[in-house]
Amino acid sequence: MKKLKIIIICGFVLGSLFSCTRNFEEINTNPNKTTVGMIQASGMFEPILYNSANQWLYRTWYYNDELIQFTAFTGGVTRREHQYFLEDSRDWYGFWNHYATYGKNVDHMYDLAVEQGDESLEAIALTFKVLFFANMTDMFGSVPYVEAFTGRKLGGTLTPVFNTQEEIYQLMFEDLEEANAIYATNPVFLIPSMDGMYGGNMAAWRKFNNSLYLRLLCRISGRSEMNAGAKMTEILNNPSTYPIFTSNADNAAVKFTGNDPYISEFGTTTESDFTSSGRKLTEQLIKMTVETDINGNQVYVDPRLPVIGKKNPNAVVNPDNIWKGTVSGCTDLERSTVDIGTSWLNYRIFCRKDAPATYMDYAETRFIFAEAALKGYIAGGQAAAKNYYEAGVRASMEKWSEQGAYSDPAVTITSAEVDAYLASSLGSWDLAADKEEFLGNQKYLALFWVGMEAYHEYRRTGYPVLTIGEGTIYNDHVLPTRLGYPNITITTNSANANAALEEMGGPNDMKTPVWWSKQAITGGK
Repeated sequence: MKKLKIIIICGFVLGSLFSCTRNFEEINTNPNKTTVGMIQASGMFEPILYNSANQWLYRTWYYNDELIQFTAFTGGVTRREHQYFLEDSRDWYGFWNHYATYGKNVDHMYDLAVEQGDESLEAIALTFKVLFFANMTDMFGSVPYVEAFTGRKLGGTLTPVFNTQEEIYQLMFEDLEEANAIYATNPVFLIPSMDGMYGGNMAAWRKFNNSLYLRLLCRISGRSEMNAGAKMTEILNNPSTYPIFTSNADNAAVKFTGNDPYISEFGTTTESDFTSSGRKLTEQLIKMTVETDINGNQVYVDPRLPVIGKKNPNAVVNPDNIWKGTVSGCTDLERSTVDIGTSWLNYRIFCRKDAPATYMDYAETRFIFAEAALKGYIAGGQAAAKNYYEAGVRASMEKWSEQGAYSDPAVTITSAEVDAYLASSLGSWDLAADKEEFLGNQKYLALFWVGMEAYHEYRRTGYPVLTIGEGTIYNDHVLPTRLGYPNITITTNSANANAALEEMGGPNDMKTPVWWSKQAITGGK
């Protein structure tokens, strides 16, 4: 415990220091003070992995779920994300600082790994760099990439130029290619016990790298000039060159031991603080996971819902023992009504000390291929799309079934229950009239509790079709299309930040669409 805390302090504080010249370091060395050159790349890996995973969970719960209507904090007014109240000092700055901090530290880890000849961490640093920067550009639009974090290096700058999203995606693809080439040399991870995701298995990290590649190709697939389909086809047809996830065993999920300091983000949170006193499942989620008959009776439920959710057990406010969702974006006056008897997140699933944090899973790769086949980016057409879709659903069900063991009572999703879902009105491919919308909706459900991915996908596809509540007055009833640059960024790097805003074609607000979004491509809303 003490060792990890020391590593965390050293790694993250030292990551912000500027490099000195070699002569200065040799002549002016304080033997009682750790300097940048003294830390090992391996000393930075563990805090980056575990701390970023917990931040991943935090932002999933606080922001993704509220913006994209998985949950809504209708039990009070201390949090208003579901009403699109996101402010500079807390929210914009928080996201910017989060991605910049981890981007900076993986950049430092990469430099140390190159200097120290640790090819395993050199490759992992590149994978992590793309993971963090992809989320940063997807949240803000244009951001620094080429000149980012060069301020600590000789000849660097503290006012980096912002790259466009098109440039950033091309650069991220280059970094993923470079990482894949390094992984292909079978480098050795020196201390496997430090790796709480893959135990130092470089083949597994390589699969994550290339599956992340697929995610980003899917993200920009609406931009025909990027020719995403050709690269998807190359990856699909060359598994030895581009190995990707092939089962849930490959999922990029950080596994916490439950022992301090390896505790999952909500491992010490009370049920009231986590959900029942404020955050509730929404009407949007319930209508997509519960089938009703012509009389409004609930006759069938998505098998994942009893794992991720919990009915309100109070017989007074929920006498029929049904799944009920609150209204996302409701007004303050509506809160007291819409919140009565509503269901909430399953505390026993998400608030264990050893609950995992997922960066990406196998199901997502299947949904990517399903959409690609449906749209003709890869071969196979509708028949292949259906097979990929059903494989994605099955993978998602199996993942949540494993977590269901921790519920009370325990929940198991059998293969027969998955079959029943795939034949139901909720999950049947054949019964879906609009296959593209159906896939978008199903991918939305499969992305539950995976970072900001459902929010990113909504802006890319427009699915699911959300009902924007009357209480979303803080962004003029517009679901945020991006986050604004923090004021501190505008102040300290004004010329480059303002040039980026001009290039994106909008003010520094939450209404300017990002480059790859459906809104930016079609010009619609």
